[in-house]
Amino acid sequence: MEFENIRLERDGGLAYLVLNRPDKFNALSRAMIREMAEALEGLGTDRSVRVVVIRAEGKHFCTGHDLSEMVDRDTVDYQEIFSSCTVMMNRVHEIPQPVIAQVHGIATAAGCQLTAACDLALAEEGARFATPGVRIGLFCATPMVPLFRAVGRKRALEMLLTGRNVSAAEAADWGLINRVVPLDRLAEETRELASNIAQASPLTLAIGKQAFYDSEGLAETQAYDLAKRVMAMSLTTHDAGEGISAFLGKRPPDWKGR
Repeated sequence: MEFENIRLERDGGLAYLVLNRPDKFNALSRAMIREMAEALEGLGTDRSVRVVVIRAEGKHFCTGHDLSEMVDRDTVDYQEIFSSCTVMMNRVHEIPQPVIAQVHGIATAAGCQLTAACDLALAEEGARFATPGVRIGLFCATPMVPLFRAVGRKRALEMLLTGRNVSAAEAADWGLINRVVPLDRLAEETRELASNIAQASPLTLAIGKQAFYDSEGLAETQAYDLAKRVMAMSLTTHDAGEGISAFLGKRPPDWKGR
């Protein structure tokens, strides 16, 4: 696939979706959003891809929507922008592979949204996160959706109502990211995490990821009902049988993805 605003790279079973508008601090233009959605869809159907990493070129990870596209348009046009972005963000959850954000510099507005939407996220020590729309008269309502689910009501509202920058250390403490690492270790730490995950059965990862998001918002009893069905179904797969046999036989498993 050929793109103008992003780049795809491969490292064995790892795929890197690289935001590539460094001159615009990787602001999400309409074209870039469409390319990201298309790339994620393609990666999701590629059985050789075990884990997807989203990273960025240039000084910052992503500064949100391209505001130059958000002036002198009508409501229908604006709705299309946010609908397209929602499709892209949802695709992060919908593809079977785990998706990891590798964040450097700032991740603001929709960039913060993208970080929150990813399954996992690592950030360098100087990274900053914010939903600053309130400062320009545009409440960050769409970034609010995954942000609230990642950090909870009080912390999400603090970010949304003040627009202040949150440090990487705070973001890790709040649950927006998984860990903070030195900038010169960010790429390698992310790769190590992705490679560790990639050792698991791709089918098991896909089943587990879908079950995780399907259980969001369910009452505890309903969540257990879902989890029981998933566990029982999983035990009928080849990879579960292979994994258990390999563990009992003290040998490496041979995953087939079925």
